[in-house]
Amino acid sequence: MSGFESTMADEPLDCLVVGGGPAGLTAALYLARFERRFLVVDAGQSRASRIPKSHNVPAFAEGISGTEMLARQRAHVARYGGSVAHGTVTALSKEKGGFLASLETGGLPGEVRARRVLLASGADDVEPGFPGLPDAVRRGLVRYCPICDGYEARGKRIAVIGHGDRGLGEAVFIARTYARDVTLMTLGQGMVLDAGEAARIARHGIAVVHDPVVGLDVEGARITVLRTADGAEHRFAVLYSALGLTIRSDLAVALGAAHDATGALIVDEHNRTTVPGLYAAGGVVRGLDQIVVAMGHGAVAATAIHNRCELPTEEEVDGGEAKAGRA
Repeated sequence: MSGFESTMADEPLDCLVVGGGPAGLTAALYLARFERRFLVVDAGQSRASRIPKSHNVPAFAEGISGTEMLARQRAHVARYGGSVAHGTVTALSKEKGGFLASLETGGLPGEVRARRVLLASGADDVEPGFPGLPDAVRRGLVRYCPICDGYEARGKRIAVIGHGDRGLGEAVFIARTYARDVTLMTLGQGMVLDAGEAARIARHGIAVVHDPVVGLDVEGARITVLRTADGAEHRFAVLYSALGLTIRSDLAVALGAAHDATGALIVDEHNRTTVPGLYAAGGVVRGLDQIVVAMGHGAVAATAIHNRCELPTEEEVDGGEAKAGRA
């Protein structure tokens, strides 16, 4: 499409893509090459943009930053005439033959109709409230995904910020995969460990600090001091935050899409949600939260949308849609 204005015509889009991260932009590339009428609406909040450098994306052996990766994806979509509008989809409703989306772009409200919608809105990290946290994230000293970049932290002294099953699970994952000096810091959220959990911590030599963190000092390329409320000082090379995610699935949930307890959407093998015509990809979907997985979601969803474009959305209720509670 040549621009946002052309989406205001009476003829509905083949697809509205909500979100311009790795999943949404991959879907956009496929839709553009399928020569479909579509629009990507992107609020500019992709978690990928915060990645200082990833060595975990295939074909980029020297590493690539999140901002560079997204810029390359946008340029690739633009090569085929794909349109990305900076804005926010504020509401989504079902109507005969598809969906009506309310959105704000350039500060102006508008409406777009689309036969199908791909929700690729992602998630937000729940962040520890440290002074100086944004700078530490930019410099790669506070990280969020040991699957993505734990290799670069191997053999270093590592702290995991978290509690409960998620915090414990991430500490164990790092200790058994990348490092032997791992500390779990629960931020004052006392953890009562059962016998099995205590045994796991002991087996992997994980230290546990229960006091809240009140300060963070950075010098050069490392965190020199992490101060806790009891006055103790702890020194680490890298911190991983394992406080979880806030899933941006509100638009789908409001339409009745099935989701798990965290809000992550349940989809089938075509990345269809339980709402006919509504697809989901990337961090908003339950499953492994990885860039390459998100891209795969986008490719699968876009291909399924293309193959069904001439069918009414009501015909998608054919037994193949996602089932609530499906693994």
